[in-house]
Amino acid sequence: MSSSRSSSSRQSSKVTDEQINELVSKLQAFLPEERIPSAARVSAAEVLQEICTYVKSLHREVDYLSGKLSELLETMETGSEEAAIIRSLLLQ
Repeated sequence: MSSSRSSSSRQSSKVTDEQINELVSKLQAFLPEERIPSAARVSAAEVLQEICTYVKSLHREVDYLSGKLSELLETMETGSEEAAIIRSLLLQ
């Protein structure tokens, strides 16, 4: 009895090809248009690779912009109106 339960549990937790295709389509929708491969039919592997590349580029951009923001805040007077505005925006 126990083996039939574990077998049915494994079957119900399997992801179907249709579900994978749906998830890949959802991920592809997050890509900017210029990053979507131009082929009419793109494999799931190509979409996943492009998503990984895109996420890595977003991480690099966040790191760069964070550094620029830190530099900007260091050059401002702590009590200035501009610094207060930037800090309030960051806390939102």
